[in-house]
Amino acid sequence: MSVLILALVAGAVVGLALGGLGGGGSVLAVPALIYMLGFSPVAATTASLIIVATTSVSSLVAHARDGNVRWRAGLLFAAAGIGPAMLGALAASRIPAPVLTVAFSVTAALAAWRMLRPGRPAPDRPVRPARAAGAGAGLGAVTGGLGVGGGFLAVPALVGVLGLRMKAAVGTSLLVIIINSVAALATRSGTADGLDWAVIAPFTGAAILGAWDGKRLATKIPGNRLQHVFAYVLLAVAAFMLLDSLI
Repeated sequence: MSVLILALVAGAVVGLALGGLGGGGSVLAVPALIYMLGFSPVAATTASLIIVATTSVSSLVAHARDGNVRWRAGLLFAAAGIGPAMLGALAASRIPAPVLTVAFSVTAALAAWRMLRPGRPAPDRPVRPARAAGAGAGLGAVTGGLGVGGGFLAVPALVGVLGLRMKAAVGTSLLVIIINSVAALATRSGTADGLDWAVIAPFTGAAILGAWDGKRLATKIPGNRLQHVFAYVLLAVAAFMLLDSLI
């Protein structure tokens, strides 16, 4: 299969995750870029931030139009995460690639476990600035350190910490992804020189189209089912990357 077709297929899957689940784009994009498209880990994490940030802008517009974005919560998360995202990106350059891979896998698995924990759906409630800022700082550090947008942690944080309903958390997480990704990219700008734009461009285009399909899918599936699908996808990716790093 040609590299172009692989890029288009992988991009469509990443877009579906972002549009329908509000996260998972980076955690799917990074292994796709490494294992399917031959990127180095450093190049893959940088490219994934570009792809996911660009795709999230398109998806955010659709979610905002439907009233699924809680702007105050999202901005609090993002503002608190900008500094940690930059510090995490600086630290990542000094950590061996296998260690980053294991950390990436463990983080994804923990996020999936939290989303699979039984619990009653929480209604929307007023945003608590301290809790939002604390969670946002943690998400920013993960974004910078692991090269991910943070949506796969932002969604459960917005649901579990702030009590947003799933669809509101999905839409709001996209705002967090965009700001955190841009902050991390500002620090990682030196790693963008060797990127293969002939792969990144079609990957991003397919992801944008996939995000619109994901958004339509989200309107037809109950929020708790989306959450479970998201969690199982994260578990599968985490297991694969962890096994690969240990073999």
